[in-house]
Amino acid sequence: MRIGVHPNNLHLRLARLWPGAFAELQPVFVSYAEGRDTAALLESGDINLGGTGSTPPIEADMRGLGVEYVAASAPRPANGAIFVRSDSPIGSVAELKGRRISLIDGSFHTYLLARSLEGEGMSLPDVERVESGARDALADLLEGRVDAWVAMSPRLEKALERDDVRPIVRCGAAIPNRSLFWTLERNGLSAAEIRAIVSELSRIGTEIAADPRAAARLLASGDRGGSGDRSGSGDRGGTDIDAWEKVVRSRDFTVFPIDDAIIAEQQEEADTLLRHGHFDKPIVLKRSEMTKEQGIGR
Repeated sequence: MRIGVHPNNLHLRLARLWPGAFAELQPVFVSYAEGRDTAALLESGDINLGGTGSTPPIEADMRGLGVEYVAASAPRPANGAIFVRSDSPIGSVAELKGRRISLIDGSFHTYLLARSLEGEGMSLPDVERVESGARDALADLLEGRVDAWVAMSPRLEKALERDDVRPIVRCGAAIPNRSLFWTLERNGLSAAEIRAIVSELSRIGTEIAADPRAAARLLASGDRGGSGDRSGSGDRGGTDIDAWEKVVRSRDFTVFPIDDAIIAEQQEEADTLLRHGHFDKPIVLKRSEMTKEQGIGR
């Protein structure tokens, strides 16, 4: 089983380092740069399973790739926020109109921004989206190249401790922000394999919650690469054990099988991004027939 690992999916990042993880599936962990690369790696067969936020699998389905959802995390309301400078005249989302917003476009950042704007009667075209990519988005904000910044862990926790930036909206007020674990139907994972994946993700999540300090220590030591590494892994942000422990304690690592409620949640996101013009056509999302027939999910 080739399992993709990118820096922003902490569950799989920890799984790579966790004793005995996925042993039944003879795992090969393949590191890569970011969640938006997941669909291409699944399509090429470089990986068989990936974990991302909610948006990349919808993007993949929009491309006609035939996404098969495997598992979902509990909501992670603390893992995202929109920041402005402390001295900015912007006091709320309502004042973002016409402003430059730094984000990883096509990730959950896009959905967070869309839902936040929608709550104020605006839409994505009312702001200028600036792709952060490998840029230092915090520096761009502080030096005035952008007016707001969509941040996520672990930089979010560091930003919350600063006095030169402040949040104007938190993730939990706008979107559920789950991790989704998924593949493509063409990869042909069996019902037994899917059950094993869900079981292992759940077991590892329970053990992380029981010993967050151990998890923090692993994250601080960094992914050290290995077979198939595409990312130049490790925590390049230099996050220390105490900071990582705050991140780990801030989220619920519970994982459960895909069910119709999660698909409905994904459908709501797809419909929202269509309204905002991020997508140019509607799509109907569904659970795979295999998971229904095998009774996988609630």
